[in-house]
Amino acid sequence: MAFVATALARGARTWTGSELDVDDLEDLDTVVDALRDLAIGDEPVLLLVEENDEWFGIVRVDGDEDPRLFLSDARVLGQSERADLLFADAPTAPAPTGEEDSASNAEGDPVGDPDLMADLGTPSGELLGLCAEKGLLPADVLTTISERAGCLEPLEELRGP
Repeated sequence: MAFVATALARGARTWTGSELDVDDLEDLDTVVDALRDLAIGDEPVLLLVEENDEWFGIVRVDGDEDPRLFLSDARVLGQSERADLLFADAPTAPAPTGEEDSASNAEGDPVGDPDLMADLGTPSGELLGLCAEKGLLPADVLTTISERAGCLEPLEELRGP
């Protein structure tokens, strides 16, 4: 897998999904505009991205509010054009619970808003814990949080067999 960007929009009862070609978009603002075009009212729209089984990111848009961003591994900034496009302005996230010495892995720490999935079933501590869990691939983390949010079915349909 090279790069996958899946947009998931919540409706009144279900989620719908579509692939989003990030390469056709100029910057985060155009990504957010594309996500808002998929929105159903003020319901959330998520962009779940993963690249080369190395990192994942989430862009969340709720109505006219500013987008909320989360990137699993800050080390990809400056190495991935797509990560730079989406997450260059994401603030530093707190270290996962139990990781008091963040200096030892500061470069690999997540950046962004770890609370962006809290109301969809994955509180910040759990999201940060999933990022820190050894052997867990980005696709596995996105599967876990999508299942909790109730949008796993459209995500799996887009991923294919």
